[in-house]
Amino acid sequence: MEVGSKRVCKAAVRMAMSETREEENEVKAELLDMGIKAAAVDFGSEFRNGVQKMLERAVVAAKREGVIGDTHAEEGAVAGAAHEAIEQISSKCFGLNLGGKIGIARSGSHISVCLFFALGLLNLNDIVIGLGHRAV
Repeated sequence: MEVGSKRVCKAAVRMAMSETREEENEVKAELLDMGIKAAAVDFGSEFRNGVQKMLERAVVAAKREGVIGDTHAEEGAVAGAAHEAIEQISSKCFGLNLGGKIGIARSGSHISVCLFFALGLLNLNDIVIGLGHRAV
C-alpha cells in the first residue's frame, strides 16, 4: 500500500529529528509497519564545503537501508530531494558550521529528504530544517 506524499514527508522529518540510534530504529520500525521505508544519517560540516557531502550521504544512506535500489532514477530522486532541502536552508547556513541529521523516507513513488541541523559559530546556534520531495 502506497502512502501519500504528505505522510512520507512527515516520516522524513521524524527520522531527521530522532535524537539517538535507538529512537531512530524505533521510528524506522513504526514507519515500516505503515508501509514507509526510512533511513537517517548524522552529518556535520562547514556548510560551503558540505553540500556535495550531504547529497552523497543521503544517497548512500538510502541505498544502504534499502529505501532505494541501484537505479539512476531512484538515486537521482534522493539527490534531487536533498538538493531542494539544501536550497531551503542555504541562505541561513552560508559561512557557518552545521551539524545534525538527514532523514530519508519512501513509500511507492514518493521520496522525501529532510535536513535538521543546528548551525552557528562557537556556542551561538540556530536551528534550520529543509524538506524536499520527489516522485520516482
